[in-house]
Amino acid sequence: MRMRLMLLGGGNALGQALIRLGAEEDIYFLAPRPPAQGWDASHLTRLLDDTRPDAVINLAYYFDWFQAELPDDEHLFHQARAVERLAELCQHYALPLIQPSSYRIFDGGRTSAYSEKDDANPLGVRGQALWTIEQSVRALCPRHILLRLGWLLDESSQGWLDRFLRRVSLGERLCLADDRRGSPTPVDDAARVILAIIKQLDCAAPLWGTYHYGGVEAVTQLTLGHAILAEAGALMLLPEARLEAQAHTQAENAAEEPQNAVLTCKKILNTFGIKPRNWRSELPAVLERYYRQIGNRNA
Repeated sequence: MRMRLMLLGGGNALGQALIRLGAEEDIYFLAPRPPAQGWDASHLTRLLDDTRPDAVINLAYYFDWFQAELPDDEHLFHQARAVERLAELCQHYALPLIQPSSYRIFDGGRTSAYSEKDDANPLGVRGQALWTIEQSVRALCPRHILLRLGWLLDESSQGWLDRFLRRVSLGERLCLADDRRGSPTPVDDAARVILAIIKQLDCAAPLWGTYHYGGVEAVTQLTLGHAILAEAGALMLLPEARLEAQAHTQAENAAEEPQNAVLTCKKILNTFGIKPRNWRSELPAVLERYYRQIGNRNA
């Protein structure tokens, strides 16, 4: 690949998946180690001044955006400011910016899947921060790809999957909404999509804008929980699970999570030719990495 690709956040689950899949196709990334306090405006300015890449993929705050149970409000505010500066820098140097976002910019009030044309109305602080980031990127960096992702599943320590399986291993009763629907998206599948976009940008195709991606087969949170247990049980001896249905409105995070998080993927298919994959087929690989990581942590 001709492009020099700057990857911010190469150490998190999505960054690692992107590096892993890219290496299989001889696509490599500049993935600098973040400063101790994380990427802020001053460090980003110095980094791009020194390296002058051809494109930037910003996964720097992936965990807070997609996996943290309760992200810190102040951190989200500073992250939004840092992305604003990053967008300014990318415009200054005429660099394409690939910026992930989330279903959380919607309020979940629709009964059908959300398209890129639907109005944003984020519920919680995280969704509001992501919407602020989207607006900054659009206003400041015309050569951008905003990629809204569905329910991301990965092996992150303290991520959603880890929290779920730890509670299962302790024999706890878990209440999952049977009327909250989303598009599960294994992290390798999200990385595949980003890589496919990068390859087409390398061909100088002017395909800037906002896109949605989520795995095929929208399901309820309860159905997803049962599917994870079925696959995890083939890899690990687990206590008898106690999953119980509850209403979305009764969930602790109902004020933060949209009841409907389903995304339609027609635009990304029609523009980039990226076909959505069924999340069930890639779930075993996520769980294998998860339990391998647990074993390494406990060794």
